[in-house]
Amino acid sequence: MSSPKVVALGGGHGLYASLSALRRVTDRITAVVTVADDGGSSGRLRRELGVLPPGDLRMALAALCGDDEWGKTWSRVAQHRFRSQGELHDHAVGNLLIVALWELLGDTVAGLDWVGRLLGAQGRVLPMSTVPLDIVAEVEGADPARPHEITKVRGQVACARTPGKVLGVSLVPEDPQACPEALAAVEDADWVIFGPGSWFTSVLPHLKVPALALALTTTRARRILALNLVPQPGETDDFSPQAHLEVLQAHAPGLTVDVVLADEGIVEDPRALEKAVQALGGTLVLADMACDDGSPRHDPVRFARALRQIFASGEQAGRDGRDCL
Repeated sequence: MSSPKVVALGGGHGLYASLSALRRVTDRITAVVTVADDGGSSGRLRRELGVLPPGDLRMALAALCGDDEWGKTWSRVAQHRFRSQGELHDHAVGNLLIVALWELLGDTVAGLDWVGRLLGAQGRVLPMSTVPLDIVAEVEGADPARPHEITKVRGQVACARTPGKVLGVSLVPEDPQACPEALAAVEDADWVIFGPGSWFTSVLPHLKVPALALALTTTRARRILALNLVPQPGETDDFSPQAHLEVLQAHAPGLTVDVVLADEGIVEDPRALEKAVQALGGTLVLADMACDDGSPRHDPVRFARALRQIFASGEQAGRDGRDCL
């Protein structure tokens, strides 16, 4: 099988999982990362310096580091957080390195490319937008005393922690400029992968950047949607796998997918999930992808195996002139 060109979209730990698997399958990877984080080290740097929040970008770069001594060492350095009683407390080294290069070069993408070369990252990391964004969620029952009231909650941290039910998300500004290099990568890709990850704050925001949403809808690339192993606390509590797909369809009515990839252990109602997958135009693929330790994490080797099989099936289908899988 030839090495496919893959664009992975998301942020945080979910994107880290997909990139950790993808780098075992192909060396032609572009990560397109959310830039709406307003908490922790990223939020502090964003507020103080007016830069894109670097944290999710840093995690994506760390995920693309190799398993040799160089890759493991630089991945640990990038992820290392200072522990102190002062201003440096909880800042990640990689965040500071990224922002330093942005200031020196005056170019967001060039700065990320330089960090990628230093780390030996097996792929490229790009922001989904050229400007910092805020996520605004419509939430039912944000105030437990008024469980049926719908209000708006602003900020990624607030949206992720709301005690209410998130109904949908939008972005501020409403029409942010997409990163041109990200648009070019989507147009040139063989495969595009959404998820896993925090549905409302890491996956769906990509579909609220107009130019990026259009590119994702019109690209010739095949699309994979990778589902989470468990609902995201505070965002998708009590969501079934098919509910995730229904929310995606509501946020991007014109988007179709070729494959929905789910861990076989999370599917309690295969018929309902299959119906939701078909509504998106796709095929359901079930695989064993969870870690053996019982944690809600994807095992990168098992995840990679599932992706490799999907890519191989898609390549064969393309040669035969058939639909994927």
